[in-house]
Order: sequence, then structure tokens, then C-alpha cells
Amino acid sequence: MKKLVFLLLIVHVSYSGLHAQADLKKLDAYYSKALKDWGIPGMSIAIVKDGKVVFSKGYGVKELGKPEAPDEHTLFAIASNSKAFTSAAIAQLVDEGKLGWNDKVKKHLPYFELYDPWVSHEATIRDLLCHRVGLGTFSGDLIWYRSTLNAEEIIKRVKYLPRAYDFRSGYGYSNVMYITAGEVMRKITGQSWGETIRERFFTPLGMSRSVTTTKDLAKKGNYATPHALFDNVHKPISWEDWEHVAATGGVISSVRDMAQWMMFNLNHGIWNGDTLLSKQARNMVWTPHNTFTVDHTGKDKSVHMRAYGLGWTINDYRGRLRVGHTGGYSGMLSAVALIPDENLGVVVLTNGMRSVFAPLVNYTIDAFLKAPEKDWSAEALANAAKNKDTRVEDRKKARVMSTKPSLPLDAYAGTYISDSYGKITVKQEAGKLKVSFEHTPDLAASLEHWHYDVWELKWENPEVLAWFSFGTVRFDLDNNNKITGLTFDVPNDDFFFEELKVRKQE
Repeated sequence: MKKLVFLLLIVHVSYSGLHAQADLKKLDAYYSKALKDWGIPGMSIAIVKDGKVVFSKGYGVKELGKPEAPDEHTLFAIASNSKAFTSAAIAQLVDEGKLGWNDKVKKHLPYFELYDPWVSHEATIRDLLCHRVGLGTFSGDLIWYRSTLNAEEIIKRVKYLPRAYDFRSGYGYSNVMYITAGEVMRKITGQSWGETIRERFFTPLGMSRSVTTTKDLAKKGNYATPHALFDNVHKPISWEDWEHVAATGGVISSVRDMAQWMMFNLNHGIWNGDTLLSKQARNMVWTPHNTFTVDHTGKDKSVHMRAYGLGWTINDYRGRLRVGHTGGYSGMLSAVALIPDENLGVVVLTNGMRSVFAPLVNYTIDAFLKAPEKDWSAEALANAAKNKDTRVEDRKKARVMSTKPSLPLDAYAGTYISDSYGKITVKQEAGKLKVSFEHTPDLAASLEHWHYDVWELKWENPEVLAWFSFGTVRFDLDNNNKITGLTFDVPNDDFFFEELKVRKQE
């Protein structure tokens, strides 16, 4: 590889004019403005073009209240962008003859069960990786979120999750199926998911700062702090360790390391002359396995096809193939986008909970494609303001004041059971009710009476509020005023408490 001469500025930005087909200074200014407009604490961005890193820079701060700025080596959680590592590692195992794309999952994990015995028997490795087993989007995520369960224990609870659509006839983005794929990998390799990814990709690609557990952050240094929104204001929160579910979202990386990953993929699995992915493997993971409906009647004529491959989203964009993914971690969001026809890749890693990454990726790609200029950031901000989520506000307006519970306080205490989750306990302490979750201590909450037999959940650990805030729980009574179970109502887009289907233990 020919050496490049980089112009290193004191703000930690590197440009290469040899291959820059866009105005990088203009992009730099756009990124800086977007950071302020969106109120994001910090982010790092890298662009690769024709096998070179042509731009890499950090913006803002690694943690609010502290002066340190991120740079190209600062570590962020990439969350679901980890799924492409899972599919690539499985592709290698297929190349090595240790696994088949159409292997039944039960061949490797005999305990694997879904909502239907026939579907459980027929589900294949490919089905796991393209979100078509019949589960709804994010179904079951409450089983693993901040949980003490290991991967096998999580998978054994999947059979209790409801069917959202018929097998292979729809799309439901499933983290629990990627956790399952990770266990298949562990069964075959005898290694943890993290060990496999480090051995097969981090080391050969020179991704020397990337890790798969927060336990390694202190050793690596130079890492960003996650930030959650509290009353629409970003505040620092602690890192969560997703090592037990790493196959669905466990990689922690920098834009410089992710640039290596992007160039490796743009070169179709060949790195420094070494073929790490076969031609067949590359084509398999970038083949549409689950297609989405596109609005061909809308104003946007730039996209005619959208689909999910194996660990990658796939669509056309302004006449080119576009391959990528996004990721959401508690307090961090990310995006990777590749335009293989142009040998172009963009990665955006952020430490906030506003989706600045999508408009920045689009604006960057447009700049290199010489497309008509469009202010994607301003448009996205306007849409966000217009499409305000009113679910919590609506529930608060519906509260009926001056009501009382049907039963004495101690009658609500007891042990409750959810087949998909486990035990949920309600106790009376010092004249108040408290709820605790068997495998998720961080979901503990005190209960304050809301109305009738409904209580508001007052979460004891504020850091769970990265994904949800207000919520209530109703004690369900039968015709004889006997408590039969619990119904949760926690409005959010990621963790579905209503799936728990909680009954009172007799």
C-alpha cells in the first residue's frame, strides 16, 4: 500500500487530498454545526475512499463537564454494527466447512425453541441472521437488558415470545436471534464470541483498540462516556457491559479501527492480499434475504429497493448499492454506510441519544457523489420537532385523580411470574410497595399510586432512563376482586414490558 502524507491539524483531523472527491473542509464545518444543532456531547467521524482514510476527526467532548475532546482513536460502543462481525465470522466457519448456512439451529443448539415446534425444527442459521423467524422487532429484549442471565438462559426463554408473523413471511429485527447465533459460534469454536472476533478480525485487520467488553476500557484508555437524555438534557451515565450478548451488539471501537473494517469490506474480504472472506461468503451476506416495501409513490425517488442481508442493511441510493447498519447502545448511537460502487465508506460514532448520524451519513455520501446539495440535518431536526412523541403526555392527561386502590396495600404484595422473564416480586416496605425483577436488579422501582389499581413506576436506578422513563403497572383483578397478575405500560420503542404476561403465583 502506497504511503499517504496526512495533514495533521491540532484539532485531530486528518485529510488526504489525493483521493478526496468532496470538499472535506465543508464537511468538517457541517459536522461541527450539526453537533451543536443536535445538542450531542461528542462524536467521531471517519471516511474511507479508494482504500485510504481520507478524513477522521473527533467533535465535542468525551464527557460533558470535562474538557477532553474525542479523536479518531476514542472508543465508543458500536452496538448493532457488531452484527456484521457475527455474520462475517459465521461466513468464515461456513468457508471452513464447520457450519452450513442452511444448518438447522437445533443441530447445534438442541434446546433451541420458538413459539411453534415445526418452526423450531426448521429455523436455520440464515433465518437467525436476517430477522425472519416470526418474532416482532425487539421482541424479548427485556429478557437480556441489564440482565444477569447468560446467553443460553436467555435463549431458553425465547420459546415464550409471541409470534408476530408467519415464519419467513415478514421482518422483525431480533437481537435474541443474534444472541442465538453467537451461541452457535461458541458451540462450534469452543471460544467466546469476543475471542473469536478478536482472533478472526481485530488482530488481522489491525483493529488494535477494539474490544468486546467494558472490562477492557480502563486498559485501553481514551474512551467516551455514554449520555442519556433526562428531561431532554444529556447527562453522563455509566457504561453497561454487553459481553453476555456481544453477538448482537458487543463491539466497542474507534472510527480509525472501523475504517479498517470498512476498507476490508469494500475490498470484499481481502486484507493485505489475504482472503479472509471467500467470494461466496461476501455475496451471501450482501444478498437481500428479507425485503422491505418501498413507497414508489413518494417524492423520494433515490431509493427503489430496501432489504436486510445477513448482518447488513441493503438498499440502492442514487443509483448505487448502499450497504450499512446502525447501532443503539445505552447513551451511544452509531452508523456505518458503504457505497461499494464508489469504494466509499462513512462511520459516525456518538455519545448521545439523538440521531444525528443518519443525516451526517447522507450528507457525506451526497458530497462524494456530487449530488444536489440537501441539508439533511436541518430536515431531520424539523421532522423530529414535528413528530413529537406524546405517549407519556397522553397518559398523564388521562390520569383520574382522587381514586383509591380496591384492596389493602398488603394484598398487592406477592410473587408474580412471567414465563419469558421469570419472577417479579412486589413487597410492602414502610407503607409503600416496591417491585423487583429477578434477573435485572437495575429495574427495581418503588410504586406510587396513580389511579384505581394502577401504580406509577419510580425507577430506583435513573440510568435505565436511557430508553424509557414514565411507566405504570396495573394489578389485574378477577370478578371476585382477587389479584390475578400484572400489566405493565412503559411507553417506549425498544423494551416491551407488555410482553411479560405476568400472572400471580398461587
